[in-house]
Order: sequence, then C-alpha cells, then structure tokens
Amino acid sequence: MNSRIAVVPGSFDPPTLGHIDVIRRAARLYDQLHVLVVHNPDKEAMLPIAQRLALLEQSIAEDDDIDGDVIVASWSMGLLVDYATDVGAGVLVKGIRSQVDVAYETPMAIVNRHLAHVETVFLLPDPAHALVSSSLVRQVAALGGDVSPYVPAAVARFLDTGARDII
Repeated sequence: MNSRIAVVPGSFDPPTLGHIDVIRRAARLYDQLHVLVVHNPDKEAMLPIAQRLALLEQSIAEDDDIDGDVIVASWSMGLLVDYATDVGAGVLVKGIRSQVDVAYETPMAIVNRHLAHVETVFLLPDPAHALVSSSLVRQVAALGGDVSPYVPAAVARFLDTGARDII
C-alpha cells in the first residue's frame, strides 16, 4: 500500500461544499486521490450513482483550487478497503463535522486498519461548512429553498433545472 495514494469515500447524495472542501485539502496532501461514491445500504439515495459521479466530476473540474491527480469512481460491491487495496491506497480520508461523526467513524477506522492495514485520516471541515450535510441539503431543496450556499455551482444548477422532482 502506498501512503501517497488516498481514498475519500462518501455517498455524496448530493455533493456539498463541505465535501469539496475535504477533497480540495486532501488533494494537496496526497499524490493521487480517489473520490469514491459508495453505496450505503443504510440510506435511501436521492440520486442514482451515475448522477452523483457526474456532479462530483463537474464540481471538481469547476473548482480552480483542486490540484493534482483526482479520480472519481464508484464502488458498490465488497468492502471499502477492497477498493483501497485494488488501487494501492494506504489511506482513507474522512471529513468529520462533529463528535457524532467521530463516534460513527472510529470503529470503522479501526476495523479497516485491522482488515487491510489502511489508515484513516480525519479532516475537520472549514467552519463555514461544519453544519451542512447532504441530508440537510436534500430537505431544503425538497421544500423549495435555495441550496446554492451549501452546494457547488454544478449541483445548484442541476437542482434548479427541475431535479427537485426526484427529491
């Protein structure tokens, strides 16, 4: 495993400015960054994986501050560490908004390290994005609110073009 290759996993349903902040900072820390849309069986997705991939790719391409080798992919079968092992990544990067996230992520980090010797690095968000989650964005969008302060421009455009019907 290479500690210069990292994976940022998430449901990204939809991608938020907090996600982009973590991706931007992680891309500066690692030689290669895989942004991985994963299927979470505990959540009912609003957007299909293909749409989340497209929105992430657009959002990353439109962000002038994201430098480096960033690969957007998806994974829905098997363990996250299987993907990390397949691409040679030695690190998972997770954005942490609160103590609730720490409590949720810590056991998984320990198991991932045990299963595949993959370390987990927690990045704290920019305070401007600390309270924004994809579920909050979905709720605001479903009620007709303006989500543009919370999501990349590509996501705001997508939601404004009638995609609210799927929320």
